[in-house]
This record gives sequence, C-alpha cells and structure tokens, in this order.
Amino acid sequence: MTDAIPAPASAAPSGPAKTTARLLSLDALRGFDMFWIVGGDELMHQLRAAFTFPPFTWIDSQMDHVAWRGLAFYDCIFPLFVFMAGVSAVFSLGRTIEQHGRAGAMRRIFTRSLILYFLGVIVYHGLANGVDHIRWVGVLQRIAISYCVTGLLFCTVRLRGLIAISVAILLGYWAVLAWVPVRDFNLETEHLRHTWAQAGTTNTAALFQATTQYVTGRYDDGVNVPQHFDFQYLPGRKWDGAYDPEGLLSSVPAIVTCLLGLFAGMLLRNPKITDRKKVSYLCLAGFAMVAVGALWGLEFPIIKKLWTSSYVLVAGGISCLFLAAFYQVIEIQRWRSWAKPFVWIGTNSITIYLAYHLVKFSDYAACVVGGPVQAALGVYGDLLLAATDVALVLLLVRFLHQRKLFLRF
Repeated sequence: MTDAIPAPASAAPSGPAKTTARLLSLDALRGFDMFWIVGGDELMHQLRAAFTFPPFTWIDSQMDHVAWRGLAFYDCIFPLFVFMAGVSAVFSLGRTIEQHGRAGAMRRIFTRSLILYFLGVIVYHGLANGVDHIRWVGVLQRIAISYCVTGLLFCTVRLRGLIAISVAILLGYWAVLAWVPVRDFNLETEHLRHTWAQAGTTNTAALFQATTQYVTGRYDDGVNVPQHFDFQYLPGRKWDGAYDPEGLLSSVPAIVTCLLGLFAGMLLRNPKITDRKKVSYLCLAGFAMVAVGALWGLEFPIIKKLWTSSYVLVAGGISCLFLAAFYQVIEIQRWRSWAKPFVWIGTNSITIYLAYHLVKFSDYAACVVGGPVQAALGVYGDLLLAATDVALVLLLVRFLHQRKLFLRF
C-alpha cells in the first residue's frame, strides 16, 4: 500500500496513543472514506428503498453528488482522500527524511507519484481506445499531482511558507475565475446540442472560436475559466465531453486540500501537544474553515467540479472534523473493535480501489444471490445483492490484511 493515497502512518503521539507505533485512526478514516466508493453508497440506496426509516432517507440523500453548486456528503469523499494524503505524507516523508535525507525523500515522492498517475491512466482504460482517448486527468491522477507538489513543498518550505502558498493559491484561483474573461459560449453538453441544432454543425471548436463576446465572473456549468481552459488545452478524453471535472486549472486548488492535510499531520506528529489539545485544535480549525468557506461561498460558490476555493475550505474543514472524531474515538478512547473493517480497507485502499474499478464485484454477488433469489425477494433482493457486494469487498480486504499483503511502491 502506498503512502501516497495515503498509507498507514506511524507516529508516537502523546497521551494514550503513545502505546502504539501506528495511528489506526488514519487507517480507519481512510477505510471509512473508501467504503462509500466500493459499495457503501449502493447499500444505502437499497436500504432506503427497502425501509421507510427517516435516517436512511437522509443518509441516502447524501449518497449522490449535487448537480452543480452546493455540497453533500458524497462531495466530501474525494477531498477527504486528498486531505488524508497530506496527513500521511507528514509521517511517511518525515521517516524517509530521517533515514535517507531530503534527496531520498524527493526521489520517493517522484516515484510514487508517477506510479500512482500511471495507475490512474490505466483505470480509465489507458491506450485501449487509442492515444486520442487517453484520460490524462482523473481521481488518482489528481491525488498523484497533489501529493507530489505537497511532498516537495514539505521537503523544501517551512510552515509559514506553506501557509502563505496555500493562501496565495486560494486567493489567486478566485481572482482568475472572477476576473479573467471567457467567451460567452456554453460548453455544457445539453447546451451544446441545442447550439449544434441551431448552427447546423457539430464543430464545437469552430463555433467556440467564432464567439466574440466575452464575460467575466461566471460560475455556470459550461461557462467558466477552468472548463474553457480544459476545452482549449486539455488533450485526450474529457470526462464531461468538452471539459473534465478533474481538469487542469482545478487541480491547482486541490493542492491546498492536500496541504491542509499536511498541516493536520504536523499537528498530530507534534510530541509537545497533548492528544486532547490536538483534537481541540482540529475541531477549531474545522469549524473555522467551514464557516469561512460558507461565507466565501456567497460570492465564490461552493462547486466541487471546479474545486473552488470556498469548496476547498468547507471540505477541508469537514475533513478536519472527521479526523478529530476518529482520533478521539480510536486513539484516545481506545474504542477500536468497531473500526476493524474500515482498517482492513484503509490499509489496502489503493488495492481495493483498483480492484473495484477493474473487477465487477456485483457480478460475483449476483452469482450467489442473484437470479431467482433476487427476484423472489423483490426490493429486498436488491438489498441482499448490494449487501453481498459489500461483503465480498470486506472478505477480500480482510484476507489481504490477515496475510499482511499490501500494495507498496
């Protein structure tokens, strides 16, 4: 398992956590985050369909991305991974610097980032559909880039410089989106179809270049700086047709998400601060970022697909609060048994992420409880299928964990 997404971390925190050389809270939180990607979301959808229980209804409503502006729990899963990459970097790179120096740490950063980026390309079918259809950006690619830049900054820049860089990126990104003019041309797919029908051509590039009217400060889907930039300069396959939600410019503020995790990791690794104070500081920082991000969102909307600065702060604040909660329960209160399945996932998160994208677990679940069994149970059959899908995932990660098989690079 790689430290880049983020890996199991070692530390010697003060207070109760001193008895362990491993922060299980980081593994558990990573596993909790991954759980919703590898079947947990569908399980909640089916629970909601099978039972009219108010908590299930609310949780189910959080299991999908918002259409454009705003935030649901599902919109926090990706930034939490990026955040955790920063947390783990403090521990893994700190050890590497102590053992092999900064040059050795930087070599590791480049190696791991390149491998992770390559795996991201493979997940989206690599060269299968030709060079022109390679998806050069994506989830793993964004984590790789964020980890690489954050790791290099950690090795070369002091804390005050890291804070200054973070603030500069967030303000700079806002300034670019607010003030840089873009063509008054909507690249959103449905708008494009309407435009094609009116113009009598599907040559989007020609229609785009022919538009002479410019606008500023637009954050609509299809009319904004990052998406227009992707349309003009991002090669290969774009996930949303003319642009990509993990595009070029929006990857820059994602680095700050990783840096926020880096700051949290520095706090957790500091032996001079007690565990309870660490939790208090994480909570204070989390609530402060949520508040500032929400207020900023009134002017600079919270939009995941653009990774806006307000989104960075709100999602980063929520990530801090999750980290504080897991650290309190697992490291301080020592309540750990409940978290075992999440630890299994978290210590092999890159493995299960790749496996879930490359192997249809639902097909194997159907072999066990599909067909006549699923049909006979009706809506409960769909729930059983989703539960079996999750069970297969848990059986795999438990098997790997028990035999200490981890993907490392």
